[in-house]
Amino acid sequence: MSMNQSNNQIIKKNLLIICRGAGDLATGIIHRLHRAGHRVIALETDYPAAIRRQVSFCEAVYDGSAVVEGVTARLVPALADAETDTETYSGENDTPAAHIVSEKWDSSAIEAVLEAGEVPLLIDQKGESIALLKPDVVVDAIIAKKNLGTTIDMAPLVIGVGPGFTAGQDVHLVIESMRGHNLARIITDGMAQPNTGVPGNIADFTSERVIHAPAAGYIHDVRKIGDIVQKGDEIARIYPDKESYDNALSEYVSVNATITGIIRGLIREGYYFRKGFKIADIDPRESELTNCFTISDKARSIAGSVLEAVSAFEHGVKIY
Repeated sequence: MSMNQSNNQIIKKNLLIICRGAGDLATGIIHRLHRAGHRVIALETDYPAAIRRQVSFCEAVYDGSAVVEGVTARLVPALADAETDTETYSGENDTPAAHIVSEKWDSSAIEAVLEAGEVPLLIDQKGESIALLKPDVVVDAIIAKKNLGTTIDMAPLVIGVGPGFTAGQDVHLVIESMRGHNLARIITDGMAQPNTGVPGNIADFTSERVIHAPAAGYIHDVRKIGDIVQKGDEIARIYPDKESYDNALSEYVSVNATITGIIRGLIREGYYFRKGFKIADIDPRESELTNCFTISDKARSIAGSVLEAVSAFEHGVKIY
C-alpha cells in the first residue's frame, strides 16, 4: 500500500498502525501486529508506570529500547516542542497540527527504526503525531478505563481496547478486555463491560494478588520480578520524598507480599506515586516463573482479535 509522500510522511509498506499505549497489554498487541508484518509505531507518556515491566515496551522511555520476546521497541526522541505557527505551513494536505508535529519528530528517524525491523516508540501522550503519520489504523490500548482523546476520524480504522469506548461513535470497533467468556470479543456496536475494579481470578486469588501503595513516595525495590516470596515478606520500601530516598538511613514504609507466590510485576525503582497506586502483582502459581517474562494469555487473546480486525480491514472485509 502506498501513499502520497512528502518530506514529513512515513513510507507505507503493508499497513501503518499506531498503538496508543505500550504497557503489557498494548505490548501484546504491538508484538502480534509486528510479527504479522505490519509497521507499528507505539505512543507513550513521558512517565509510564508499568508493573509487568519485563513484557512492556514502554520501558524504552527510560532505557532507550526494550526487547520483548525477540521484538525490539526503540525510543525516537522528540526534536523540540514547537509552538503553534499557522502562518508557515502550506500545501493542500498540510494542516497546522501536522506542521507542529513535524517540528517535534524526525520522520526519517522513525522510518530508520521501522526499516531496521523494530518498533519506534514516541513520547506522545496526546497522540499529536497521528496527524503527521497518517496511519491506516489506530489502536487505543492505554487501558485507562476511559477515552483519553481517541476519535473515530484519526484513521480509516480505529480500535479501542477495554471500557471507555463506544463502537460506532468514538471508535469503529471495541475489543473486550474483561476476563471471562467474552474476553477479546470484537464489539461492533456498543461498549465493553465496565471496569469492576476486581482483578481477574488466578488460582482463586483476585484482589489480594495485586498490591497498592500503602503510602505516597518513592519506591526502593527490595526484591525483583521473578523472585518467589512468602506472604508477609518485604518486597519494597517507600520513602516519603526524594531526600529520604537518597538517604538509606531515612524512615520508610514497608511494602509486604500479600500472598505467597512469584513477583510477576513490580513498579520501576525510584518511581514516585500517590497512596493507593498499583505497584506490584504476585502470581500464586510458583511453578509459572516464565510467565514473568512472556506476554500473558490475556494480552495474546486481545492481540489476536485486534489482528483479526486489522486483517479484515486490510482485505476489504467490512465487519462493522
